Amino acid sequence: MEFTLRPATVDDAEPLTRMHVAAWRESYGHLLPEEFFAFREATINTRIERQREALEGSYKPMLAHDAGGALVGIAFAREAPEEDRPCELQLQVIYTLRRVHGLGVGQALVDAVIGNSAAFLWVLEDNPRAQAFYRKNGFRPDGTRQLLPPEWHELPEIRMVRAAVGG
Repeated sequence: MEFTLRPATVDDAEPLTRMHVAAWRESYGHLLPEEFFAFREATINTRIERQREALEGSYKPMLAHDAGGALVGIAFAREAPEEDRPCELQLQVIYTLRRVHGLGVGQALVDAVIGNSAAFLWVLEDNPRAQAFYRKNGFRPDGTRQLLPPEWHELPEIRMVRAAVGG
């Protein structure tokens, strides 16, 4: 599959928000009630505006577009807050639409935002597909677990960490 990567701009706020909400539904539809997704879709305009404000600041995710120009993936890494971090770089966001799973989009996004750096991430405990992808990229659970906030129904997450690759 052909796809292109590029950094997001403020003009990407709407497609980025819509794709992110769609990816949540695809990824977590079996874990969260319909009301969770319906609320996010009903408040999409507010979410788009928040996304626009974030993009005007330091939030600069990498976007993946298919050959037709449709947004199919997003990723973002940042320096994590100092409290209880295993390393500086956190892979904070990575989502691809189901139709591109297994086609290299997720890998290209990871490579673009963290390269060979040491990094960590949080992943839902009940997300074996994502965990397998992260393991392929050198991440391993470090035994740290937390619950998401109530609006996410306090789903449990595990932290995965990797050392720098090849260096």
